[in-house]
Amino acid sequence: MVLGPRGQNGVVPTRKRRLTRASGWPLAAGLVAGVALDALLGDPRRGHPVAAFGRAAAALEARDYADSRGRGAAHTAACVLAVAAPAAVLHRRTRGRPPWQAAAAALAVWAVTGARSLHHEAERARLSLHRHDLASAREVLPSLCGRDPAQLDAGQITRAVIESLAENTSDAVVAPLLWGAVAGIPGLVAYRAVNTLDAMVGHRSARYLRFGWASARLDDVANWIPARVTAALTAACAPLVTRTSPVRVLRVVRRDGGRHPSPNAGRCEAAFAAALGVRLGGTNVYGGVAEARPELGEGHAPESEDIRRAIVLSRAVTVSATALAVLAVLAGDGRAYRRRKKPTSQITSAAMATHHSTCRANPAPATIRMISRASSMSIISGLLLKP
Repeated sequence: MVLGPRGQNGVVPTRKRRLTRASGWPLAAGLVAGVALDALLGDPRRGHPVAAFGRAAAALEARDYADSRGRGAAHTAACVLAVAAPAAVLHRRTRGRPPWQAAAAALAVWAVTGARSLHHEAERARLSLHRHDLASAREVLPSLCGRDPAQLDAGQITRAVIESLAENTSDAVVAPLLWGAVAGIPGLVAYRAVNTLDAMVGHRSARYLRFGWASARLDDVANWIPARVTAALTAACAPLVTRTSPVRVLRVVRRDGGRHPSPNAGRCEAAFAAALGVRLGGTNVYGGVAEARPELGEGHAPESEDIRRAIVLSRAVTVSATALAVLAVLAGDGRAYRRRKKPTSQITSAAMATHHSTCRANPAPATIRMISRASSMSIISGLLLKP
């Protein structure tokens, strides 16, 4: 055992170290504040950061587009890194400054989440359908999804609105909050960039089938866990909103979620279908291309009143996802604290155990043992050499 400089009494002095606990509460407070800002203010009419990112990505696409997966992957990487790198610098600069960290996180959450806008547009569509104003409902639908509304009837528009609510509750609320809880401001910004790129180029059209492949696959990976968390939260909130059993919701998700072409959207839509007691799925038209999708759920065809219940359910999931993200941040904070504290305590315990075992085996101090051993060797040598 290596010993440091000893004191006057032969005891090794120990240096006192202060174990500072990780500060995770600013990020947690920022997540809550950002959700509250979105609920109160919604998206800004002008100068929205996500819209600015979309314009920049479109300008870059005009320069680097090619019918190639490699070029599309380079486009995706450049766009994501262009916003993730400054976000990482901001995250690092605000660490250790709780007020600034909380404020930066709140602004980032406000910029990348869209619960208020989602619910507002869905309510507009519901009111139009309630008044039997199909023209107005068709005008609202493009703000919720990319389907061609020209030939849709009232039932198809209702189904589209509920399916968009289910999918975007995950994409615009649950996923960014979870990524923010895991990776802070860079996680929030990078996820929104990935999701926006998927909406822009992640289509199966002739132009983007190869160029948008990387964006679509990266979005699938980024939403794999959040989509399943959304389904679980929907099942947990179902008894409060629609008095539906969580077991029933999870059973429908397990049975029907994998039938959807998307590995993630199907779970969310199946959960909403089961919670609302409606039947979703059917033929959708995107950019002139028809996609036949299997039915999800086993209830009646959705009606305009079901949109209102879907909005309430989405709000309940938003509150639950916020609480879950805060708990995840605080739980990670506690684990980091224990990891930093455990090695120090282990080293101290090992050193003390070695010291006690040495003292029990050799009660005399080390200096006395060395002098006694030297004196004994001198006496023995003198006796052997004496004539």
